[in-house]
Amino acid sequence: MDASPLAPDILFHLGPVPISRAVVTTWAIMAALAVFLKIALRRPTVDAGPVQAALEIVVTTIATQLREILGRDPWPFLPLLGSLFIFLVLANLAAVVPGASPPTGHIETPAALALIVFLSSHAYGIRARGGAKYLRHYLEPNPFLLPLNVLSELTRTFSLMIRLFGNMMSHEFVIAIVVFLAGLIVPIPFLLLGILIGIIQAYIFTVLATVYIAAAVGAVEA
Repeated sequence: MDASPLAPDILFHLGPVPISRAVVTTWAIMAALAVFLKIALRRPTVDAGPVQAALEIVVTTIATQLREILGRDPWPFLPLLGSLFIFLVLANLAAVVPGASPPTGHIETPAALALIVFLSSHAYGIRARGGAKYLRHYLEPNPFLLPLNVLSELTRTFSLMIRLFGNMMSHEFVIAIVVFLAGLIVPIPFLLLGILIGIIQAYIFTVLATVYIAAAVGAVEA
């Protein structure tokens, strides 16, 4: 029996734990980011070189976008949301790297990222508004709406996961089918489109995460 196209591509086992190609790709992305930033920011200077200047542009651009959505100082939220965006861009672009498997094309990674957003939004909300006040907003405008308010929290997290997973998985399937039918030359425009799709999906996921955090900390009401 043929394996399901959704089944992970297992490369090896660590004891009883299977390690898929997507997991190895995730590790490679994290290691590459850590090494690159360690080298690039080893000696930051006031007169920034080209690499440091490029990193500063990326950080300030992300911070500006976050400020427009949050309506407040973005820097307390930048470590989470900025890291999320950069990781998603690289993870999505792994779809165009031969031998790599985009982690976001497998349900485990979008599920983990959506769970991080879910927990972080509540943590930021409790820290900004206090535990009692934050929990009380689930009873508004009527205590009988508590189940619906809780359900909306769960469904938007599920939607966040499925949106990213569905878009990246479908793109990976399309590239594989076109390569199989037309060879390696014709899919080049699809690969360029895949780069654009990967960046857009990373942006959408990060914007939605920012909106959820903004609602949790009360920026929307303010």
